Amino acid sequence: MYVKVETERLTFIRLNQAKLRSEEYIHLWDAINADANVQNVGRTTILPATYVGSPRHMHEYAQDPMSYVRHYGTPDLFITFTCNPQWTEIRQELFIGQPPIDRHDITAKVFKRKLKSLMNFIVKQRVFGETRCWMYSVEWQKRGLPHAHILIWLVETIRPNEIDDVISAEIPDNDEVPLLHEIVTKNMIHGPCGILNPISPCMVDGKCSKRFPRQLVSETISGNDGYPLYRRQSTDNNGRSTTVKVNQQDIEVDNRWVVPFSPLLSKTFKAHINVEFCHSVKSIKYICKNVNKGSDMAVFGVAAENSNDEITHFQMGRYVSSNEAMWRIFSFPIHERHPTVVHLAVHLENGQRVYFTAENVLQRVDRPPSTTLTSFFEMCQNDDFARTLLYFEMPKYYTWNQSSKKFQRRKQGQPVPGYPHVFSTDALGRIYTVHPSQDE
Repeated sequence: MYVKVETERLTFIRLNQAKLRSEEYIHLWDAINADANVQNVGRTTILPATYVGSPRHMHEYAQDPMSYVRHYGTPDLFITFTCNPQWTEIRQELFIGQPPIDRHDITAKVFKRKLKSLMNFIVKQRVFGETRCWMYSVEWQKRGLPHAHILIWLVETIRPNEIDDVISAEIPDNDEVPLLHEIVTKNMIHGPCGILNPISPCMVDGKCSKRFPRQLVSETISGNDGYPLYRRQSTDNNGRSTTVKVNQQDIEVDNRWVVPFSPLLSKTFKAHINVEFCHSVKSIKYICKNVNKGSDMAVFGVAAENSNDEITHFQMGRYVSSNEAMWRIFSFPIHERHPTVVHLAVHLENGQRVYFTAENVLQRVDRPPSTTLTSFFEMCQNDDFARTLLYFEMPKYYTWNQSSKKFQRRKQGQPVPGYPHVFSTDALGRIYTVHPSQDE
């Protein structure tokens, strides 16, 4: 049903392409003055960034976390939160004998509430300290369970000697904390894979793609790839082991197979929650790719009639699992973040992009629409405070009004000393990237 909904939306975009054209204002002005024929001006617009999940939309989202990195440095925590179909909230809603896999509407709704609860726990309850900014993206595994990748920037960075207080990669003591021991052995043991289970899904070319089993270390040390080597003590050195069932066989596993977790989050949410401490730019690349890698696809080569048709490219081999379909039918958010990132246009004089139809083209030539850049210059002429700002700082003190195409002073936030009626927030501005070939 959802694929039908999506197909309808994409068909609407495809059928309305010819009506809406885009061109730089100066080229449109030249064309009107030369021969007044607008049929040859402007190329047809393709799959726009406003369509959630499209390649352009994903590219925008990959750029936005870089604004956070530029302002606040690298994130402190990378958390992967996976839905647990055994949650009591899900089980109590099922009919007798019905498995959770039959009720994707319930798993989607419960996971949405749990994710919101987790974000409130981290941001409002400040379990890791005060957060500066955060973002998350929801994805689906092929077997249908949703999981969220979350990035957290903290005001007080976690120091290397504090990592063990926040993150553990060891099996808890069954006598001291039986509940945590049960949650970790059920949800946080990887595999086992390798020789113990060669057909494990993580095996690629005979090796574990997740790099398990990890090496045993007696103290947490910072690694070379942006993630630390967490303390994993051997069974000879007070480390614990547990027994798991693989292919009807009991296999004993030790700390080498434990996925890093936060004891507090695991006990609270009783699910697979992988918590990683990241401190290098290398991890950012991986995270931004992971947070924004786009839709699952399975494509095999049959030559397309029109190789420039972005909508067909997007639909080709598109894989939508049942849970993702429910999530999108409910209109639940796939990405969320704080603070907001405002996109700021950059162009030469009269070089802004103009959208027009055959009917309103002359009106567009007479009155070209204002952009964030031209509005910024206008504000600098009329507003003393705006004159003190750089372009990318504007969204902190001004909001962009989409209908009037003007910047307006914010009406709430932190008062700015020395300037009455000026308020600041933590909104960030991001100027669109300029390609090196456009050096002018």
